[in-house]
Amino acid sequence: MIRIQPVTTSKELGRFIDFPHDLYAGDPNYVPELFIAQKDLLSPGKHPFYEHSKAQPFLAYKEDRIVGRIVAILNRNHNEFTGRKDGFFGFFDTINDQEVADTLISTAAEWVKQEGADTIVGPINLSTNDTCGLLVDGFDRPPMAMMPYNAPYYETLLLDNKLVKKTDLLAYELNVSESNDRSVKLLEVLQARLKRSGITIRQVNMKDFKNEARKIREVYNAAWDKNLGFVPATDSEFEYLAKDLKMIVDPKFCLVAEKDGELIGWTLGVPDINQIQIKIKRGRLLPTGIFKLLLNKNKITRIRVLTLGILEEYRKMGIEACLYGSIIRNTYGTRITGGECSWMLEDNYLMNHAIEQINGKLYKRYRLYEKAL
Repeated sequence: MIRIQPVTTSKELGRFIDFPHDLYAGDPNYVPELFIAQKDLLSPGKHPFYEHSKAQPFLAYKEDRIVGRIVAILNRNHNEFTGRKDGFFGFFDTINDQEVADTLISTAAEWVKQEGADTIVGPINLSTNDTCGLLVDGFDRPPMAMMPYNAPYYETLLLDNKLVKKTDLLAYELNVSESNDRSVKLLEVLQARLKRSGITIRQVNMKDFKNEARKIREVYNAAWDKNLGFVPATDSEFEYLAKDLKMIVDPKFCLVAEKDGELIGWTLGVPDINQIQIKIKRGRLLPTGIFKLLLNKNKITRIRVLTLGILEEYRKMGIEACLYGSIIRNTYGTRITGGECSWMLEDNYLMNHAIEQINGKLYKRYRLYEKAL
C-alpha cells in the first residue's frame, strides 16, 4: 500500500531532497543538486516565489521506505498573467512503479484542483524561470548546469497516467572545433553595420552588476512575454536569481546589446558547474564539497547558453548572430571547448534556425505534459 506524507518539517524536507541521491545511486549521469539551494527553493520565507504563490511537497512511502516524491504548485502570477487556471507539479521522482507514480500525480492533481486549477502541467520546479521538463531523449550524458535529469522509464509512467504532451524543450550541443565560424568571420562586418544604427555589443559590467541586472530584467520580461508558460519575474525573483548567477558568471559570456545606450538585448552563458557538482556527494558543500567547487572552477570546459533575448522591434537585424558570434570568439584561448544552448521551445523556429546555422546539433529533448482535471 502506498502512503502519502505531506512534507511539513525540516527533517522531512531533508528526506525529500535526499531521495534522488538514493534513487540514482550508481547512475554515472546523475548530478546531485546542492542541498542548500534545494532547501531554499522549497522553503517559504527563503525563496521569493512564495511571495505570490504556494507549493506543497509530498513523499510517497511503501512499507516505511520512501519510493517517490512530488511537489504540487499553484503559481498565481502565471494564472493572472495568462488568464488560465493551471496547476503544476514538479520535483517528480519515483521508483519504476506505476502505482507509486499514479498516487503521486493524483495527490498533486487533487491539491491543485482544490486550489481552483482545472489543468495540471509539469514537471516544472517551481516555474519556467527554474528547471523544467522531463528528459525524453539524450540519456547518454549528464545534464548541463540548471537542467533536469531523470530515468527513461518516467516517460512511460506519465503517459500511462494519461498525461499528454504539451510541448518540447530543445537542447543543442555546440563544439568550438566543429562550429561553423561564419558568425565569427562576419562579426566585424555585422558589428560595423549595427554600429551605424547606434547598436553596440559589450560585456556586462560586473562592477555595476546590480544596476545591469535591473536593466536586463526589463528586457527579459519584455523579450520573452510570448513564450509558452512564461511569467514575468518579479523584482525580488530576478534579484534572487542574479545574486546566485553572479557567483559563477564570466563576463566574457554575459553580453548585452545596446541601442544609443539603452539595453535592447542580452545573452548569458554560464560555466557548466555540473562538471564539478557531479562529484559532490549528496550535494553537500560541507565539509569537503566547497573545496571541490572552489578548486575546480577553473577546470570547467563547457558553458551553457541559457538565455538570448532581443526586444521584438530589433529582431532580424543580426544582433542574435553578433551575440552568438561574440560568445564563440570569446572561447578562443580559454579552456572552453563547447557547450549547450538550452532550452529552446520546439516552435521557436527563428532561434532554432540561428543555432543550427552555426552547426548546433539537437542532442537532448525535454517534454512538458498536461492533463485536464
